[in-house]
Amino acid sequence: MTILIRRGDPWDPAATALLQASHVLMERLFPAEANHYLSLDALTAPAIHFFVAEHDGQIKGCAALAEKAGYGEVKSMFVDPEARGLGIGDALIAHLIEAGQALRMPVIRLETGDALHAAHRLYERHGFQRRGVFGDYKVDPTSLFMERAL
Repeated sequence: MTILIRRGDPWDPAATALLQASHVLMERLFPAEANHYLSLDALTAPAIHFFVAEHDGQIKGCAALAEKAGYGEVKSMFVDPEARGLGIGDALIAHLIEAGQALRMPVIRLETGDALHAAHRLYERHGFQRRGVFGDYKVDPTSLFMERAL
């Protein structure tokens, strides 16, 4: 079992399918105003670093690191539900941390849903701690904000 993290294209059919599955899940779990995911076009912007995780040659996860003023932000992190438990999420977040360090970001932040408990545990395992609202986000009871110093 090999996990390879590499630069990806959100328009690759396998990556697109993952992103669409993520959007469907978020729309099922949270009200529309609480969904802050990026469109596929937005994920191709120059300040976005989009990565895919391949497991045995097939794309099974994705994540992006957005360059913001003074910090990086985790976006579009999703692992195929059938591939969960294989370490793909751990590999993706570790890669985002390394990418942030290479870009000399002082901190990486994220917004996630309050009901995504497995995601909270993943981020906490990698040193993320809860914090208050940041950037353009508004206080929302369905949002949880976290950060990790680099």
